[in-house]
Amino acid sequence: MADKDMLTMSRREARRLHILQQVLERKLTQREAAALIGLTDRHVRRLLQRLQAEGEPGICHRARGRPSNHRLPPRVKAQALRLFRTHYHDFNVTHASEKLREVHGLPIQAETLRLWSNTAGLPYKQRRPRKHRQWRERKAQRGALVQIAGAHHAWFAGRGPACVFLGYIDDATNTVYGRFYAYEGTWPAMDSLKRYIRHYGVPQSVYLDKHTTYQSPALPTIAEQLNDEQPMSQCARSLAELGIAVIHANSPQAKDYASHCTSLACSGVNSGRRLWESLTPWALRGGWSPGCSYSQSGFAVYA
Repeated sequence: MADKDMLTMSRREARRLHILQQVLERKLTQREAAALIGLTDRHVRRLLQRLQAEGEPGICHRARGRPSNHRLPPRVKAQALRLFRTHYHDFNVTHASEKLREVHGLPIQAETLRLWSNTAGLPYKQRRPRKHRQWRERKAQRGALVQIAGAHHAWFAGRGPACVFLGYIDDATNTVYGRFYAYEGTWPAMDSLKRYIRHYGVPQSVYLDKHTTYQSPALPTIAEQLNDEQPMSQCARSLAELGIAVIHANSPQAKDYASHCTSLACSGVNSGRRLWESLTPWALRGGWSPGCSYSQSGFAVYA
């Protein structure tokens, strides 16, 4: 008996009831009520008629508590859950819904299958939670941090061999400097670093990926283990002798930022396309000799 005296009403319906009661009390006109509710005058009159005839339940949506007209038959639900339990228990719900549609002809959406599985208590493969990553602020001064990345691409659009663009991005100013090389290795890395230092000076720290050029894959020796040291590549040893701190990227998201910026600096700007087309024959004749620096003002070429 207590449940029959309870009325479930949404916040929007409760607001409509309060405004319509003011209309019945002649504190508001129907036009003012329609403007407050966001309905037409005719719809407000229909709601007033339902309120007078049925009372407060007349404001509630008529479809509340009724099964949906678009629901699937119970036999389809039972068949889908049986197949999901026996054949696709190690699938995620999206993959399982695709297989149910392709193999068994059951047009079930992924969210519907997820709801059914949760209701029936069936476990399913879930997506691993993503690690929390937070944007950091840029460095305040130029040279405090330089990101280095190699972009492998057919830069000369089939008119020459594929090469690598070793790019240097200053974290504070977003200035890009780089050079073309035939491969990404110890000599190109050290040569490009020497040329970068000639133009911009020695940076305080560099941000690198875990390419074998920058991080040695060798196991530490007994002497290194006793001294609590890690094996270093030739490039890493040169950076240490120059007093440059090395920071390695520990995630693909962090590594791809520098590669994306260097690719954007070289080929993503449509206005610089004509420059590269005019540069290509001379670059091929020079044998990887040109380097380029990109900033907000455009491209500059160094021999």
